[in-house]
Amino acid sequence: MKLILPFVIAALFASQSMAQDTTETAENTVFSQDADADLKQFVWKKRPIVVFADSDADPRYAEQIELLMANLPTLEERDVVVLTDTDPSARSALRLKLRPRGFMLVIIGLDGDVKLLKPFPWDVREISRSIDKMPLRKRELREKKRTVSEN
Repeated sequence: MKLILPFVIAALFASQSMAQDTTETAENTVFSQDADADLKQFVWKKRPIVVFADSDADPRYAEQIELLMANLPTLEERDVVVLTDTDPSARSALRLKLRPRGFMLVIIGLDGDVKLLKPFPWDVREISRSIDKMPLRKRELREKKRTVSEN
């Protein structure tokens, strides 16, 4: 018993330090400025939210990023990755596929299909509600509830 106690204590301190590292890098795991990202890499793994603008100085773009940054844990809980593209002249793969005009917010489901297009900034609360209405998200919540009740 005495031999196990030091390992348990060491594991406890290690998990606390890892939790701090995770919260510090939360922004890095949610946001990506890789405009050439292939949406296929996220299928069945993440729900991409793509934010387009003609410039990073666009006030709608700045507002959308601010709204998303205000509630990162909600986005992480829903396996969201945010992709941004503010250079129309680069003609990125995302722009060629989704064809935005000016500012546009695109929510893509786990299956890789476009679920929602918005020409104006949306709050994380509204985004999370629309994600929670998706059939795959409903199934995730049911399965999570089932595993919690079994324990």
